[in-house]
Amino acid sequence: MDLAQDLLRFVAAGPSPYHAVAEMARRLDDAGFTQLDETAQWSLAAGDRRYVVRDGSSLVAFRVGTRAPTDTGLRLIGTHTDSPTFKVRPREDVRRHGYAQVGVEPYGGLLAHTWLDRDLTLAGRIAFLAEEGAVTTSLVHLRDPVLRIPSLAIHLFRELREEGLKLDPQQHLVPVLGLAQAPALREVLAEAIGVPADAILGHDLVTADTQPPALGGSDGTGLYAPRLDNLASCHAAIHALRTAETGQATQIVTAHDHEEVGSGSAEGARGSFLADTVARIIGLLDGVDPQARARALARSVLVSADMAHAVHPNYPDRHESEHRPQLGAGPVVKRNAGQSYASDARSAGWFIARARDADVDVQHFVVRADLPCGSTIGPLTATRLGVQTVDVGNPMLSMHSCREQASALDIAPMIAVLRAHLDAPAA
Repeated sequence: MDLAQDLLRFVAAGPSPYHAVAEMARRLDDAGFTQLDETAQWSLAAGDRRYVVRDGSSLVAFRVGTRAPTDTGLRLIGTHTDSPTFKVRPREDVRRHGYAQVGVEPYGGLLAHTWLDRDLTLAGRIAFLAEEGAVTTSLVHLRDPVLRIPSLAIHLFRELREEGLKLDPQQHLVPVLGLAQAPALREVLAEAIGVPADAILGHDLVTADTQPPALGGSDGTGLYAPRLDNLASCHAAIHALRTAETGQATQIVTAHDHEEVGSGSAEGARGSFLADTVARIIGLLDGVDPQARARALARSVLVSADMAHAVHPNYPDRHESEHRPQLGAGPVVKRNAGQSYASDARSAGWFIARARDADVDVQHFVVRADLPCGSTIGPLTATRLGVQTVDVGNPMLSMHSCREQASALDIAPMIAVLRAHLDAPAA
């Protein structure tokens, strides 16, 4: 269960996308990767291990192969660093009815009711004015449970039994910081990073559960944790890249922010981050050919790794009857006729072949014909780069809950297939 414990540590270290990227960077540093600056000139050679970070919350890491990308294509894995939560508003201080509260708005398609009555904290980054007048940023993770969203007592809400729970995010989901005389959040943040409160210029803060990730179930294989969607895939991808050997093809892992809200940012999958990085890599390794980028991408394969829906024992009818992934039964290939997932016969076949290389069984998921389908960075990246793409993920329950559930039995098989994908010599 070493991998399971490592995943739990990874999730605990990533309460915000900024922290998740910092943890990935730390692990890459430990494995001999070095960071590149987007503003600097790059030089690359076979075997080089590098990574680049954009705006603190997205990362692209790569190992340069021994052959030119035009000969082998690229082996790419795509993930995302963000999870559904609440984001703190710029004017965060709310005082009403004798309470100090924090103004927030929902981020992504969260299961709002799962955030009620939980011991919450805040994490992210703070922009502040340094002594020399420069604007700088600092990561912050308040360790204490400073926030709570209290539910309404049944005695004051008798209609709950008949009407069900209906939450207005503007009115009902405002966290309590303390009583009216409690210090304002900005003072708490200033103390945490060691600057005066009036030096704080802005923040990117999200709520996070304070309950530690844990293993559970009678056999100890249950993974109970926040943010498994999609930090579990980030963990698998980085682990596969760190442990892979230098191969013929250049190996790339990308971890984008803002997937849960449509990926529309400079560092999101709709933005230019991955395309810019790929163009620089190919240009440096095969720059004499003006057609090198198009030729290399035509040979490339992207595995888009995002978590998948396991069949729910209490709601089996919500699954298509022939496509009900099980916890602990291996990676899931996701297909959708409307292209919400990018998988097709060729790209899915590539992943299944790599699973066979790793002696791993594969499951399949399609959404019911009478239900809408979620999406991933897969179709966005395929559209942006024109690269062959397969959407996969490990099965889980309680997706988009404050606290999600997966199986420790699925960690090693996914890493093994991703490693086989990175090591594969030709597409």
